[in-house]
Amino acid sequence: MFNRGMIANASACLFLLAFWCHGVASENLPKGILKLDGREAPSLILEDLDGDTWDLMNARGRWVFVHFWASWCGPCREEMPTIQAIYPKFDSSELQIVLINTAESENVVFGILAAVAPDIVPLMDYDGVVTERWQPRGLPATYLVDPQGRLQYLALGGRPWDTLEYLNFLRNIAK
Repeated sequence: MFNRGMIANASACLFLLAFWCHGVASENLPKGILKLDGREAPSLILEDLDGDTWDLMNARGRWVFVHFWASWCGPCREEMPTIQAIYPKFDSSELQIVLINTAESENVVFGILAAVAPDIVPLMDYDGVVTERWQPRGLPATYLVDPQGRLQYLALGGRPWDTLEYLNFLRNIAK
C-alpha cells in the first residue's frame, strides 16, 4: 500500500503547505503588527484625566485599541497625531481607542495631548501597575482586543495609523 517514503513525502508537503499558509496570512498584516495567541486581556480599570473610571470589561462587544505611551518617548510623540487622525473615523461601538499614559503627571500628559491629540481623553496609569500587568516590550505599544476581551494583535513601536494600509486593517477587524 503506502511505503515509508510516500508517507514521509506527504508529511513534508503538508508541513511546507502549513508553513507557507501561515506566512501568507502573516504577510497580510501591516508592518509591525503581530498576531497574538488570543489569550484573555489583563484587567484594565483606570481613571481618565476627567476622573471618570474606564473598565475594559465594559467594552465587551467591540474591538478596543489599547495604546500605551509616555511623553518622554520620541516615537510615542511622533505617532500620537496619527492616532488623533483616525479617532473620528471609527464609531466607538466598533473600535474604541484608549490611550494609557504610563506613570506621568496630569500636567505633563495634558501639555502633550493638548497639542497632538486634543480629542482623546487619556487613561492615567499613575503608578504603572496596569502597564506592568500588560507587559508591553517597549513604548509605544498598541494591543488590539477583540469583542470577547481577547488579545489578538500587538503593534510594537510607532505606526502610521492614518495611512491606508493601517486604516484598512483596523476597518477590517472592526467590521
